[in-house]
Amino acid sequence: MRNDMLAIDFGTSNSAAAILQDGRVRRIAIEPGTETLPTAVFFPARGGAMRIGTAAAEALTEGAEGRYMRALKSVLGTALFHESRLIAGKRRTLAEIVAAFLTTLRERAEAATGQGFRGALSGRPVHFHSNDPGRDAQAQADLRGCYLAAGFDEVAFLPEPEAAALASHGLGRAGEIGLIVDIGGGTSDFSAFRSRGDGLQILANHGIRLGGTDFDQQVSLSHAMPVLGHGGELRRAMGTGLLPVPNAIYVDLATWAKIPFLYVPETRRMAADMARMAVDRAAMVRLVTVLDEELGHELAFAVERGKIAANAGEGARIAMGFVEPGLAPPISPASLDAALSGYRADLREAAAETLRLAGIAPAQVGSVILVGGSSLMGLVAEEALRLCPGAQLRRSEAFTAVVDGLALATAR
Repeated sequence: MRNDMLAIDFGTSNSAAAILQDGRVRRIAIEPGTETLPTAVFFPARGGAMRIGTAAAEALTEGAEGRYMRALKSVLGTALFHESRLIAGKRRTLAEIVAAFLTTLRERAEAATGQGFRGALSGRPVHFHSNDPGRDAQAQADLRGCYLAAGFDEVAFLPEPEAAALASHGLGRAGEIGLIVDIGGGTSDFSAFRSRGDGLQILANHGIRLGGTDFDQQVSLSHAMPVLGHGGELRRAMGTGLLPVPNAIYVDLATWAKIPFLYVPETRRMAADMARMAVDRAAMVRLVTVLDEELGHELAFAVERGKIAANAGEGARIAMGFVEPGLAPPISPASLDAALSGYRADLREAAAETLRLAGIAPAQVGSVILVGGSSLMGLVAEEALRLCPGAQLRRSEAFTAVVDGLALATAR
């Protein structure tokens, strides 16, 4: 067993690191007092060190001037990942930013453990990009390059649901067939496995590009964006009749990874032009405010909080008073379910395809094990049990099962 291998779950929304120490998983507190940290960065406008994790989010919520970025993993394998952009007074690529994040994670892990790490065992989704092998391979190559730039000499990858199965198979009985349902920030991943006395046998892995950030986007578009003019109409500059408000700005504003790139003169001019022609001018002026005052991430956090409250069975509101005093569109369990209903079939079909690849019938599944932060959404459990009605529903460590399994895999 190597003692210079660091297990890293670099997630779309959260990240974690762990090692195997004396045969047991040791999660490393990359941030004081917590075993996970938000996969987020903040660059102060007037220079200074990049902040990561909770410190990045705190800088945003406290109103510090600078650029906040989240969900960077979702652009792996795309041209955007290598484009140079002016961020906090310096041209940077997202690849450089991810490498800097991983460098800080490695350095903090070394400081916490007193040992150096030359190798990384990283989780990866089964597919970074659904149905695009070329882009999928490029995404892993991009991530490998970031690890190497972060000071690791060697990088290996393990599918995230397979890692979660390693950490979770003890929840079932020996000989039982289990299905891991790992819903993360950017992807939904599945592993079918058989528990054995000496470990487990992976029967099949499968995944799709659908996760919590997609849920957030849909909730934002259906609940928050209408009060900013989404779905409205514009008067024509010449002639009669009305035109629909274009969707593009709203889709990007509802997408975590794209929010920082909206704060450019062209987008602000477009919003101002739409405000002059809007039938509902008050709503469009709110959009102008969001762009001019760079409130996109505050809006995304407000939507996320509303989603979580509605998922818990509560009627809630999306608190948007930072845009306009008293602005708070409602969200309920029923409206949340309606917004996300289109994803149910995708999740169920992806899980069913995993079982087909494994050559097993849904009736053979004894345990369905939910992992990943977005597995806490009610529709995930409902669709899993709809597919496998005879299975026991079990929950593993939602946010650390993957990194725990990665640490265990460093011994293999």
